[in-house]
Amino acid sequence: MAGVRIGKPSFKIENIVASANLGLEIDLYSIAYKVHDVEYEPEQFPGAILKIKDPKSSLLLFKNGKIICTGCTSEKMVSDAIKKTMKILEGYSTKTGPQNKNPKFDIVNIVASAALGVELDLYTIAYKVKNVEYEPEQFPGAILKFLDPKSSLLLFKNGKVICTGARSEAGVLEALIRAVKVVQPYASRLES
Repeated sequence: MAGVRIGKPSFKIENIVASANLGLEIDLYSIAYKVHDVEYEPEQFPGAILKIKDPKSSLLLFKNGKIICTGCTSEKMVSDAIKKTMKILEGYSTKTGPQNKNPKFDIVNIVASAALGVELDLYTIAYKVKNVEYEPEQFPGAILKFLDPKSSLLLFKNGKVICTGARSEAGVLEALIRAVKVVQPYASRLES
């Protein structure tokens, strides 16, 4: 199998997970009681869940001021969601003194999708390529893992790819470019 040429992959970010420390202690009971879009069941989970409509996201809020933001599709959306959360939380801090008005966040995981426009021979990829797992009886995709950039890619026969684990858009692109180089020899034209 000679392989079909695959161009530079483009991708769409489906979800970003980010964490931040707001630098304050949060009164989760008061927030759950007074803020409409907050769920808090401390006997089930120690954090409260805040759902924001614009930008559409969900944030886990913890008493110690740490938060996890999910559902955003860009770093700007993450930043906007955290700023909006800070506004919502004004007055619900149990700590007096200066607060971190513009907290930095760390991207923990990016989930992105791509379509390579080719058909992939997953059996041969699993047989010939290192760090590939393929159990078609359990899951229809092969899992390709990279240590640098640290990421896992789900490869499907129709050329669709899901990339997880990258911590930046550049990391997603780098992982996809590496994946293309690895699978190119095992690619054929998509049948219409």
